[in-house]
Amino acid sequence: MATIGELKTQVERVWRATCQTPWEDLLEQQLRESALVGIKATLEAALVEELNAALGFAHFQRLPSGSKPPEQQRSGSFQRQLLTSYGLISSLHVPKLRRGNASRNWQILTRYQRLAPRLLDQLLYVYGLGLSLRDLQEALYVLLGQTLSREAVSRVTEQVQASMQAWRAKPLHQTPPVLIVDGVWVTILYPTGTTWVDRSGHVRQQMRGQERVILAALAVYSEGSHQLLEYVVAENEDTTGWARLWMALLARGLDPKQVGMVVSDGSKGVLESLRTHMPKVKLQRCVVHKVRSFERNLRYGELELLEAQSQQVLSEDLARQQRRNAISSEALAIFQEPTRALAEQRLAEFERKWQQLEAQAVKTFKHGLKRCFTFYQFEQALHPLVRSTNLIERFFREFRSRADEIGAFPNQTSCLLVFHLVLLREHAKHDRLDFAKTG
Repeated sequence: MATIGELKTQVERVWRATCQTPWEDLLEQQLRESALVGIKATLEAALVEELNAALGFAHFQRLPSGSKPPEQQRSGSFQRQLLTSYGLISSLHVPKLRRGNASRNWQILTRYQRLAPRLLDQLLYVYGLGLSLRDLQEALYVLLGQTLSREAVSRVTEQVQASMQAWRAKPLHQTPPVLIVDGVWVTILYPTGTTWVDRSGHVRQQMRGQERVILAALAVYSEGSHQLLEYVVAENEDTTGWARLWMALLARGLDPKQVGMVVSDGSKGVLESLRTHMPKVKLQRCVVHKVRSFERNLRYGELELLEAQSQQVLSEDLARQQRRNAISSEALAIFQEPTRALAEQRLAEFERKWQQLEAQAVKTFKHGLKRCFTFYQFEQALHPLVRSTNLIERFFREFRSRADEIGAFPNQTSCLLVFHLVLLREHAKHDRLDFAKTG
């Protein structure tokens, strides 16, 4: 892994070779340095005045020349770093008390950091696009002229953690009639309980990647709007895992009496956990997954090796593909009928046509098929949205593209942060600003 110095040199070289002229480099450096000097002096003076006011010197604009705050309370100063819009202040002098420094909340620093949220928002945005921590190191250097350590960049990304926790704690003031649920698998590093010593002599936790699944619920409302509502990390897509998701939703105020249907791909544990936590809710089996499941049972008996229209001789592989496409398309067409009565009529026609040629596939398809018709209890306009898990799988594809770039998440929190950032970006892309319909 490249050191901070090596990374800085590399970024400078690439930047100069591709985007920056010498005069722009000089001007940018002078502007940053001038701005940082002014910001540092202003903040240090304001910090002294804030502490003076807290110690009973509020009637002074500045301390009288030569005087000091009471020695029993003051104890010099300490240095801290502060990230600004113009760069990093590496040695901001902060007044120090003899005790209670850790719990002190500096209002001036809090207000200043609120004035420059745009930079943090930009960093979180690019992190949500799938950039690694090293990518963020480079981005920070281009923006600020400073290269921070991986630990410092990690602290920047954690700014969104409070927002994520607040969002997941908000009560729901509208329960959706339909929930679409599914899981996406990720790799997260967890400590093994053993340690090792790195080249610098630091004791490190031995970490090992473990497979975990993020179980999520997407709400579909009567007018057709839809938003991701809740997500949890579980070890498996089993009854215990899905129970965690239901309990999280119920704790936020979900009314199980108003949920008419849960759509699932047939994941183990969904039905059993529903019986415990929302026993009156009906299950809809994803029709796309249902069709895919019976394709494995095709036997390809009596294949037509002569193409009907062109009269061309087909290879066996091409004939198999045409058989598979034909039976799958006709199976999916069953669920595109506007009413359940018409769907069952189409099902009977499907069975008559394919029973002799693909008996095993038809038998597998019909097994448990009644749960694929649950969506007909809703208005026809909602059918394309709620008869499959496609809506939530589209979101998962966006998340997977970020997760694949990262590889193994360093911890569970970082995994959920990226998931939440992708969630925010997806809702913003589709103008779902009032997502989750929370209070």
